[in-house]
Amino acid sequence: MLLKDNLDTADRMRTTAGSLALLDAPAPRRDADVVARLREAGAVLLGKTNLSEWANIRSTRSTSGWTARGGQTRNPYALDRNPSGSSSGSAVAVAANLCAVAVGTETDGSITSPASIQGLVGLKPTVGLLSGAGIIPIAHTQDTAGPMTRTVRDAALLLGALGASAHPRGQKDYTAGFHPGALKGAKLGVVRNLLGGQPRVNALIQSCLDRLKAAGAELVDVELSSSAYDAAELEVLLFELKADLNAYLAGRGGTVKDLAGLIAFNEAHRAEEMPYFDQELFLQAQAKGGLTDPAYLKALELCRRLSRAEGIDKVMDAHQLVA
Repeated sequence: MLLKDNLDTADRMRTTAGSLALLDAPAPRRDADVVARLREAGAVLLGKTNLSEWANIRSTRSTSGWTARGGQTRNPYALDRNPSGSSSGSAVAVAANLCAVAVGTETDGSITSPASIQGLVGLKPTVGLLSGAGIIPIAHTQDTAGPMTRTVRDAALLLGALGASAHPRGQKDYTAGFHPGALKGAKLGVVRNLLGGQPRVNALIQSCLDRLKAAGAELVDVELSSSAYDAAELEVLLFELKADLNAYLAGRGGTVKDLAGLIAFNEAHRAEEMPYFDQELFLQAQAKGGLTDPAYLKALELCRRLSRAEGIDKVMDAHQLVA
């Protein structure tokens, strides 16, 4: 398998998030927790995959799949098309048969989006199910590693291995529910308002829904929206980016020791690091206060209330859905 280049490995592989700023940093002293669990499970780690630099949190105008270290990742099905980000390389590697499975990370769409573009199974686990220790962070309330695979069964197997030591009785078997009658009577919500405007894509989705129904599932049309808290979510990300990245860089070593130093490095190496887009999100994050700032706490509370009690939890409860 291959790992996204923001998961620490205590070996000869470098961990850089695609940035030249971490090329001279010493190798991490230990594997990321999920990497250690993969090794324990017998995984053969072939290398690191390119990504969207700093997991796509540097600029609002960034190019998905581009880093100063690795250049542009290309969609293997159409080399002139965007592979999506930020786990671009992990998705491309699986789709192009460079590995059996890969590990990506997601804060907000970084596994599921490139997986959808490359025709894979991408799963963002519930935040907290897998350890985040040793993963270059954006925001601790949303970051997690997750599987990127060709099949649902592979995703279930990889998820079990990623969290193996987290379970008191060893690796959890997420394939246990794979049997012909698994969906009989299951109520599934279909978020119709988030389907796009592509007739051929929607026809394909409808054929999948028909198969779910034929397998015994009961489908219920529901509505969800994130627009009400998009601004608050970005506020949370910027506050946590500063705090979490500062903590990671301080523990990693090297010439860049915090976000302010990273911003200065990018300016000093503008020709290599910023030929296509800038670092305005880094600058906005650097201007934020700490995690006790009332603005952060207010935004975090709003996000949790709108997404949970007034969002997906409300829809799940109202329609008694299982998914």
